[in-house]
Amino acid sequence: MLFSRKPDALIPAEDTLPGRDQLMPVHGVHPVLARPIVPPFPEGSQHASFGMGCFWGAERTFWTAPGVLVTAVGYQGGETPNPTYREVCSDRTNHAEVVLVVWDPAQVSFEQLLRRFWEGHDPTQGMRQGNDMGTSYRSAIYTTTDEQLEQAEMSKVNYGKSLAAAGHGPITTEIRNGGPGEAAFGGALVGGEIPFFYAEPDHQAYLHKVPNGYCGHGETGVSCPVGLVTAS
Repeated sequence: MLFSRKPDALIPAEDTLPGRDQLMPVHGVHPVLARPIVPPFPEGSQHASFGMGCFWGAERTFWTAPGVLVTAVGYQGGETPNPTYREVCSDRTNHAEVVLVVWDPAQVSFEQLLRRFWEGHDPTQGMRQGNDMGTSYRSAIYTTTDEQLEQAEMSKVNYGKSLAAAGHGPITTEIRNGGPGEAAFGGALVGGEIPFFYAEPDHQAYLHKVPNGYCGHGETGVSCPVGLVTAS
């Protein structure tokens, strides 16, 4: 049992798995949203990634949101290039399981997506989400613009106040800005300084394929305050 314990911190970058140059063979359209899950994304759209524990349920949380154009699951925030699911679950890549969300800002705001994120899981659990333990299940937001980063950080402060008032601990969500724009798609990654690596095809839209499949999220029941992304 001692050797099966999950780490409660990221490992040094030099100790992560080497990964590979081969890109994940991902293609096709989203079975619910009917758009390609790889770039180029629709003109005028925006994108960011959210980690909420197991990415199966997280993806469904966002594909049901009005204004979301496409979603995809993958790995982000670590060092191992083009990792596999098994490698990420070993906690030796420093990646989090995340869902890439692409949306039309004329139909839905980033604030509305942040509300769905905060209220859809427990962001106070550190390197776990419910029964899913390990660094790959941490809460995370990887933004692609400075404006998104500012709003995400402000929403963390404001939602943290609501959680504290309800008796919860501090938010442990990792928030980082990966930089603007899309990288050229070669089969597996998108993003800037914090690349998003697509997960295996079997994991994409998993809960559409398996409607009664596992969804390990545990919401706090605390609603986000009005003015989530404004100073208060």
